[in-house]
Amino acid sequence: MIPSSTGDVNAAPASLPSTLGDLKKSGYRPRSVKEELRANLITRIRTKQPLFEGIHGYEHTVVPALERAILAGHSINLLGLRGQAKTRMARSLVQLLDEWMPVVAGSEVNDDPLAPISRYAKDQLDIHGDNTPIAWVHRNDRYTEKLATPDVTVADLIGDSDPIKAANLKLDYSDERVIHFGLVPRSHRGIFVINELPDLQPRIQVALFNILQEGDVQIRGFKLRLPLDIQFVFTANPEDYTNRGAIITPLKDRIQSQILTHYPPTIELGMRITAQELRSPQDQVRRVRVPDLIRVLVERIALEARESDYVDRKSGVSARLTISALESAISAAELRALRTGEERTTVRIADLFAVGPAINGKIELVYEGEQEGAEKVARHLLSQALRNVFLELFPDPEKARRRAKADGKGRTAPDPYAGVVAHFDDHAVELPQDAPDAVYTRMVQEVPGLEDLVRSRHAYLDAAELPVWMEFVLHGLAELSRVGRADLDGVTRFSDLMGSVFSGEEDGEAGDR
Repeated sequence: MIPSSTGDVNAAPASLPSTLGDLKKSGYRPRSVKEELRANLITRIRTKQPLFEGIHGYEHTVVPALERAILAGHSINLLGLRGQAKTRMARSLVQLLDEWMPVVAGSEVNDDPLAPISRYAKDQLDIHGDNTPIAWVHRNDRYTEKLATPDVTVADLIGDSDPIKAANLKLDYSDERVIHFGLVPRSHRGIFVINELPDLQPRIQVALFNILQEGDVQIRGFKLRLPLDIQFVFTANPEDYTNRGAIITPLKDRIQSQILTHYPPTIELGMRITAQELRSPQDQVRRVRVPDLIRVLVERIALEARESDYVDRKSGVSARLTISALESAISAAELRALRTGEERTTVRIADLFAVGPAINGKIELVYEGEQEGAEKVARHLLSQALRNVFLELFPDPEKARRRAKADGKGRTAPDPYAGVVAHFDDHAVELPQDAPDAVYTRMVQEVPGLEDLVRSRHAYLDAAELPVWMEFVLHGLAELSRVGRADLDGVTRFSDLMGSVFSGEEDGEAGDR
């Protein structure tokens, strides 16, 4: 039984065997990396431990498929759009490996002391026998990852002769000891991941045939076959198949399990992932409060982007969009607090208009989107998010207005927005984006009936979040053409709809409607 480490993962415990003889006495028996993954997965399943930490939304789809692939000893291709945690899952598989693995000390290819494959290891065993020194490799060092790029060569992956090694060792080029092993042989008894597999040149993909089918590799120019033991994991984006390349059919046929990934199916799961991945400094966390309403709106922006006619859906909208967008909104609120000298503040609806730069780099636009421009598309996505979330949380203003205009025979219903909308017939409300919290709260409270409207449907809100929701109602009414809205040099102005139209002040989104 090999003991676990409790200290530095780079330093093996002193209690581990240090020679081949000691290793044999410990009861160690060789097993393949796939057997290792399988055995440790079975232990996790029996002890009710999750396969992955921090991976949400895949419990009934991707995770069971991965578990089946590991139990079957399959090589794996994770196929999905960008930002679907493919690489993260591949990296997490290392936790299914044994914590420590014995190798012949000095081996470049992690030779098993009881089943060596390299000339170096076999020579060491012949010379030293049971006194052969043993080194221990931590599971974190048994993971190799390579991004497939057009400049990757067979020598990079498999290996080639090394003239410098030949010169230093005074050996002929025909001697296998002058081989420089590539990344794949160096991953022997470990996990090897190739990201964006379709980007790999077809002639390079051919070099992987034998490894996947027969488990061995042949170095060019040498009569040498290395029986490698590797768990292969590939990742690919479906769009790559047509835009940048393809997985050639013989290679795809040799990858035994292809597992489809997907985006979070619900806003709640998206919020959970975004909150987990958020990397806000501690002083920012203390200074800025983020209402759940803001988190919902940020997630809704991503959902709108995935359905937008302006955005290339085949390219996908990464979960990184919501993370960057929320970080930008929080930073906008923090910047306001720093300028006003406030110790604490809350993210407002107006802060979401600062997330444009975080959206622009995360979406691929189709022709119509390019014609509109990235900034306008980002604003459109935010507009759609505001509109649709508002309709989920409050009555539809248009339906409320129609019900209030019934035939006057007792079948009318009061319009909950009538008092708020009527206020803007003769007044305007200007909300400076850098207004201190006290001023901001006072200004939204000046709109008659607005606070009662919010409290009547969301009575649980506290004093810090209530003004944010009141501002949200104003934006929702503007999106649904009940009041006018204009953005004027750091000030959001709400006023009479018709007055805004005739003065040319209404913002572009409402004007388009």
